[in-house]
Formats: sequence, structure tokens, C-alpha cells
Amino acid sequence: MSTAPEPFAESLPAVVRTTDYHTAGEPFRIVDTAAAGMPPVPGDTVAERCATAVGPGGSGTAPRRGPLDDVRRLLVQEPRGHAGMYGGFVVPPDDDGAHFGVLFWHKDGFSTACGHGTMALGAWAVDTGRVPAPADGDASVRIDVPSGRVTATVHRAAGRTTGVTFRNVPARVTARKVPVATSLGIAEVDIAHAGACYASVAARDLGLEVTRAALPDLTRAGREIRAALAHHPATWHHESPLLSGVYGVVLHDELPDTPFGPHQRNVTVFADGQIDRSPCGSGTSARLALLAEDGRLGPGEDLLHESVVGSVFTGRWLGEGITEVTGTAYRTGAHAFDVDPHDALGTGFLL
Repeated sequence: MSTAPEPFAESLPAVVRTTDYHTAGEPFRIVDTAAAGMPPVPGDTVAERCATAVGPGGSGTAPRRGPLDDVRRLLVQEPRGHAGMYGGFVVPPDDDGAHFGVLFWHKDGFSTACGHGTMALGAWAVDTGRVPAPADGDASVRIDVPSGRVTATVHRAAGRTTGVTFRNVPARVTARKVPVATSLGIAEVDIAHAGACYASVAARDLGLEVTRAALPDLTRAGREIRAALAHHPATWHHESPLLSGVYGVVLHDELPDTPFGPHQRNVTVFADGQIDRSPCGSGTSARLALLAEDGRLGPGEDLLHESVVGSVFTGRWLGEGITEVTGTAYRTGAHAFDVDPHDALGTGFLL
């Protein structure tokens, strides 16, 4: 999907500074709104701020030009970003129980959950000294996100961050084997909520394998499944419309089990055809809930979850809907972006 160039927005800060990470290959661009001198987003909670950022009449993937949207477009669109870019605006938490809050964003708008982003934010908070951490041991970073409070446990050794474990909001299964017609045939889709709503389907049911060569077909199938489920009751959340509707479609392959539990490879197609380069943190939580309901995972057992690029998360089912996902996050750079008011491309474009 292509968009025309966005005009220069007078509301943009003179300079937008970011710190970039990747978690298992998926980018995450961090903007500390207070440090950047950006105006606060109205709302008493992160969920309310997310609704404000989405804008009146909008949804998580259909923004209506709320506050921060020009900055989001500047950072995700070319020539400063790309269609696969992901990021977050650091905002105040709901209360003193969390270190900070975050509004997640991507090329199509804002989202209510992001496991890989939570892991990147945990590493960033510790690496920058925002949250104290030992040279050897663990530090817990509590983060308020639109779907609730999550925790990133940052693992340290010899003064460096070696990994992050993300504990998600509770995951729950809402539907099994929902028949969905696609251009590749009928898919039987499972639906689970894990901070956002995910539809899961075995790639083989559509005659596909999770490989880079198959990405065009996987992406098309993901978009078709998401569209077909737009009004399915199992995709709606009882607490908030913001948490409702399919956010991502997880297409997965079975691999030989490990001694610790199942082993799968997946590609998650989210928003409007965006591909997660990581195994998808919140999507992994959804997969864990489904596998537990199938009796394939018990409390304390693991899912080895690979991405389409070969990176790995380890997901653990703890019971009662509680999941943990462990991976690695690395800093990739820091940036100072600006816009020349005479630049006809303005905040950019998407191809």
C-alpha cells in the first residue's frame, strides 16, 4: 500500500530525537516525549492517552489525526523510516507503581500491546540508567501500556544486558476452529487475546510454509483472514473497543519438539500487511494460551518460537493465563530527525 507525501506539519518539534533498538530483528524506535519537550497527551491513564492519540472515531489501525500523529508519520514513513518500522512514545505511567508508560505505534496507527517493544524498552531503561540495575543479576522494569501493566525483567552479566523476559497481561482463548475463506482455501482459525487480539492458523492448512520465499502469499493470507474476522464476536474485548478487533494473524509451522516443549516457526502479519521480523512477543503469548488449552503445555513448560528470519523467543506458560517471553534486544543507534519547511515531501511517504 502506498501513500502520497504528507505535507509539512507546523506542530512538529524542531528536532525529534530517538533511540533505536531491535528485538530479535524487529525494530523499535523510542521517543521520550518529556525529554523531547513535546506537549503531554491528554488522559489520566495510558489507555486514555492511547485513545486520545488514535483520535475521535479512530481505531488502533485507523487513526484520525490525534496528537502525536504527525510525529509518528515523520518517524515511520520514508525517507526517515520504512513500512516495517515500529516504535513507542514514552509517557507518564498510570501511577507510581510503574516506571513509565508507552504508546506503541506502527505505519498504520497505534496499538494496544507490543511484546518486542516492551523488551526493547526494558533494555533501554536499564542501559540509560533510568531504572537502576546490578552489573550481575536482574532488574524489573514496570511499564503501563494501553492493555495494562506489563513487566520487563532485564537480565545482566558483567555489566551488560544479556536478555529480557517480558511478562504480559493475562492471555485468554475466545474461539477455536473458526472457518475463514481465503484465496488459498478455507482456514480453521483460533482466536486469543493477549494484550491485543491474534488469529492463529497453521500455514500448512493453506498449502504454505513459513519461509521468506512465501512471504507474499503469507502476507496476503494474513490480510484476508484479518479482514474476514473484522466483525466476529470472538475478536471483541469486553473492557474496551480499543482492545477489540484482530490486530495480528499468526501463521505457524510445527517443528520437532524440544525436551522442554513444542517448537514452532511463525510469521505474524499485523496492521495492514506489516510483517513482524521477530517471533512476535504478544503473539507468542497468544500461542501459549492456545497450546495450553490443547494440553501441549503445562505450567512451567516452554515454547521455542522462531521467526521467519530465524530469530528466537522462548515462551513460558505459567498457568491461569500468565505468560512470559524471553528474547534479546540490542541498541542500533540514536537519531535527531528534523524537517525542512521547504521540503515538498514533508513528513514523508510509504511504498
